[in-house]
Amino acid sequence: MNQGPGEEQEQVTGLVCQEADLQDGQMQEVTVGDQKVLLVRTQGQYRAVGGQCTHYNAPLVKGALVGDRVRCPFHGASFNVRTGDIEEYPGLDCLPSYKVKVEDGKVYVSIDKKSLKMTKRVKEMCSRVPHINHTILLIGGGPASLVCAETLRQNCYQGRIVMVTKDTLPPFDKPKLSKVMNLDSSNILLRSSDFFQQYGIEVWTQKEAVSVNPLEKVVKLSDGTLQQYDQLLISTGCRARPLTCPGHDLKGVRLLQTYEDAKEIHHSCLGQRAVIIGASFIGMEVAAYISDKAASVAMVGTTVYPYDQSLGPEIGKMTMQMLVEQNVKFYMKDRVAEIRGENGKVKEVVLKSGVVLEADVVIAGIGVIPNSDFLERSQVEVDSRKAVIVDKFMKTNIPDVFGAGDVTSFPLTIRRDQRVNIGHWQMAQAHGRVAALNMLNKPTEIDSVPFFWTVLLGKSIRYAGYGEGYTEIIFKGKVEERKFLAFYLKDEEVVAAASLMFDPAVTCLAELMAKRQIITKAQAQSDDLSWLQM
Repeated sequence: MNQGPGEEQEQVTGLVCQEADLQDGQMQEVTVGDQKVLLVRTQGQYRAVGGQCTHYNAPLVKGALVGDRVRCPFHGASFNVRTGDIEEYPGLDCLPSYKVKVEDGKVYVSIDKKSLKMTKRVKEMCSRVPHINHTILLIGGGPASLVCAETLRQNCYQGRIVMVTKDTLPPFDKPKLSKVMNLDSSNILLRSSDFFQQYGIEVWTQKEAVSVNPLEKVVKLSDGTLQQYDQLLISTGCRARPLTCPGHDLKGVRLLQTYEDAKEIHHSCLGQRAVIIGASFIGMEVAAYISDKAASVAMVGTTVYPYDQSLGPEIGKMTMQMLVEQNVKFYMKDRVAEIRGENGKVKEVVLKSGVVLEADVVIAGIGVIPNSDFLERSQVEVDSRKAVIVDKFMKTNIPDVFGAGDVTSFPLTIRRDQRVNIGHWQMAQAHGRVAALNMLNKPTEIDSVPFFWTVLLGKSIRYAGYGEGYTEIIFKGKVEERKFLAFYLKDEEVVAAASLMFDPAVTCLAELMAKRQIITKAQAQSDDLSWLQM
């Protein structure tokens, strides 16, 4: 290769393959100077980007490549292989992209020495210009607010950005709270305080909005102060539904909402008798986490199996068996009648069936309530569940007021604009991006495919689509062997899929759904899954 002496010193170049080694639509992981690189051939051209997903460092070579987009096998984040830019969440950062040269039938990749250790790239952003007084106020400190703030700065918004959160921490990786509960706060922060300072994003912690006046464009905060805005984002998320049975207020009854809650649950369960109420995602993850830490773990659920409605009885039965093997005891098709205490502290949980469970700690995971009470007199429209109603542009019924994340009810493209409320991390991030672009008068519709994951005892179940109201499940592999792919059908069409140890099937399905492909029952039934492009 012809390089000037200076250029050669500043770069590390590797011969990675022969030109004929990859066909269009193929990818390969190669190494250049200790850096893992994803080499892709698309439309006759070679491209090279970082080889690890910027979310949790998954190897992208095991994911799905469709056109110019590679989708992570673990949690569904997507990246453009031409630019490295992130196009679908979760995660915040882009991939580094590298120079590729094809010469004499050989493919070379060059990396600047100064970026050799870099596995992710923060998209270019502007900062605040002091004399611009336009203010965008973001209520809530979750993924929707953070992505909204970053998207505004990526698109040259130079006004004031204020994020208000009731948490003690700035935006953090909340899905980890129920999976690894004893984390140091520094390990879950999504961005550093230096980052917020550098890009002029004000983050106010331990403050809540108590009312909104859209006529005056003012939000009243819990400390009594008033904050003016030009545009407003409501992204307050949901709170854990509290127990209402007698004894719900005893010491030792806990909900998982904050970083502090997770730490307290971890410490209060060590060597103690724990009862978990609610056999769904949060309850099951907490049970799995404390199964080797508590003296005993009992799980109370109202259905026959965990996840009965969402993932179906077969998968529910399998997950139940996984936890039974870790000595978790299940009390299903039952409810809590009361929690009894001694000296103001939990002593036992009485079930409707008459069963009495000894308990030192009770953890409830019985659903969530949208945080929208502060909108009561604002005329912002909410649905019967109190979720904020938004359109495809994340706009509410009030001008300059937008909504994003778990607190909203929005039209889902893959279900022909059926109005849904989805509490997925990835979807909240997508909402934040769309809201920001529409605030800047760049008309953009929400069209992401829902994707989430749950982790039990080191095993990860992945899920894409929207399966509510499904009428049939078609399985590939064997659920009882804990290696399967499940297709959820409604009206002879695949509406969602879940998998365990079957990567990258769910990721591939998400990418097909994103391309608006209809997947038929016949395809799901077929032994030939080549249509999934795995």
